[in-house]
Amino acid sequence: MAERSTAAVDVADNSGDEPLTAQADQSTADGVAKNREQDTDIDEAQGSGGTEGPGKASPPELHSGHKLARRYRLEECVTRLDGFSSWRAVDEKLRRAVGVHILPADHARARSVLASARSSALLGDPRFVQVLDAVEENDLVYVVHEWLPDATELSTLLAPGPLEVYDAYQMVTQVSAAMAAAHREGLAHLRLNPNAVLRTSTGQWRIRGLAVNAALRGVSSDTPQRTDTEAIGALLYAALTQRWPYESDAYGLSGLPKDVGLIAPDQVRAGVHRGLSELAMRALVNDGATASRHESACTTPEELVKAIGEMPRIRPPEPAFTAPPDYQRTTYQQGTYGRQAPHPGATQPVPTPPPPLQSRTGRALKWAVSALLIAALGLGSWQLADALMDQGGKSEDGNQTQTTDDNDKNSDKAKPVKPIKIQNAQEFVAKGGAQAPEDVGKTYDGDSSTYWRSKSFIDGPDITAYKSGVGIVYELGSAQTVSAASIGLLYPGDHTTVSLYASDSLTPSSLDSMEKIGSVTTSGTSATVKVTKPVKTQYVLVWLTAMPHANGDQYSGAGYKQAVTDLKFTG
Repeated sequence: MAERSTAAVDVADNSGDEPLTAQADQSTADGVAKNREQDTDIDEAQGSGGTEGPGKASPPELHSGHKLARRYRLEECVTRLDGFSSWRAVDEKLRRAVGVHILPADHARARSVLASARSSALLGDPRFVQVLDAVEENDLVYVVHEWLPDATELSTLLAPGPLEVYDAYQMVTQVSAAMAAAHREGLAHLRLNPNAVLRTSTGQWRIRGLAVNAALRGVSSDTPQRTDTEAIGALLYAALTQRWPYESDAYGLSGLPKDVGLIAPDQVRAGVHRGLSELAMRALVNDGATASRHESACTTPEELVKAIGEMPRIRPPEPAFTAPPDYQRTTYQQGTYGRQAPHPGATQPVPTPPPPLQSRTGRALKWAVSALLIAALGLGSWQLADALMDQGGKSEDGNQTQTTDDNDKNSDKAKPVKPIKIQNAQEFVAKGGAQAPEDVGKTYDGDSSTYWRSKSFIDGPDITAYKSGVGIVYELGSAQTVSAASIGLLYPGDHTTVSLYASDSLTPSSLDSMEKIGSVTTSGTSATVKVTKPVKTQYVLVWLTAMPHANGDQYSGAGYKQAVTDLKFTG
């Protein structure tokens, strides 16, 4: 297992030390409520790779209600450690909550904290929690930053279980892009961990403590880009598995078993997305390629962004449909709007409706309707009799024609289905490499135990996001009218999609040059594709665009794949 920097992931040598002052159910320094045992920024601050001691300065004696610059009123101390303290405060000028880090001006890290805060403030990237002010005043140095009451830490999100695939994909995409932008400006984080990554109520991921958190604790690194990249890999690993990719437990997550080493996320938990699992390993294993895929390791956030861009895009899940509530009539629809509601339990008399059409006008209307009905019946009877008489003179010819038509139709229905013999076949490659061109003959050799198999794909069942499909062109000897194709499949599951195309040769130029004549989707081990548009053709392409997930064996790895065991055409 490659060597990894513990400073990047905030796992300290003395992670069991108790914080100096911390209460249960505190808020973090950036406005996200959480429990003390999750606050590893507090209880793991010492021994986390720092290069400079806190000095002999003592923390300033501050209290709730104290004002800084006659503007920032301190409300609650959320961290007091290593000679500095962090507070939730109120900006009385703008009437908003803010966070404040405070340390004595003669603190050994005061200069670096001021410099880091001012550099971070100049970045102005909305993906980071913004530094609002950095001041030295009255023997104090304080840094004011945004307070995000609507955001939730990644460590809290992982408490019930790992993230959904799309959420993990969005997290690593946004965090990698943000850190790549920061490094282009010469800024590093060095303490990127599940407590430093937040998700807002709108679904946006934000990073807090850029440069400042490391300066407060004296953390530095000779390879800052590599350190932050490994930290992003650890975040993705935790999001996929709900495990911390080191032997020590941290941030409310269990570490990996002792003496096992770093194992891929898809080997820790079933159902982990293969592409994201590989991406986490490429970010974590910085001294060489991953053993499974032999892909180059990512050593900078920029390389990580590029690797994400080369992956097939992960689509958000389909929204769940909620059935509307049963229709209920209201009192307004029942005609009682504006009336006094009856007392509960009281029996209300049902008014008797008046007899219908009992007035003089009603009786006249009844006689008029009756007369119209009698006239209509008489007219209809006369027209029917006239039509029957006209048809009588033509009955002989008409019956003869009808009999002939019926015989023709019955002969079509009784026409037997004949098998069409396959003369030759060749694999068609529309994009990328071939699958198994040497095995195409096994699809029509009459032996269902032999087959042609595709390669294993990382994402699916639909593979058209990065490959238009895979398949075989069959030659029928001469132009034939194909009515259906019966296809035996090796792997069941959700799902296989097969289409038929009429081709002009055994080696067509492109998929667009062919005419689609049928398609079907199945979850079983057989598929029958019926031709929807009759056409005569000598060459037929069998084209697969979706495949189920299957386990690996001695011949192929696990992934989305399919194999054709036996194929027959009928005309």
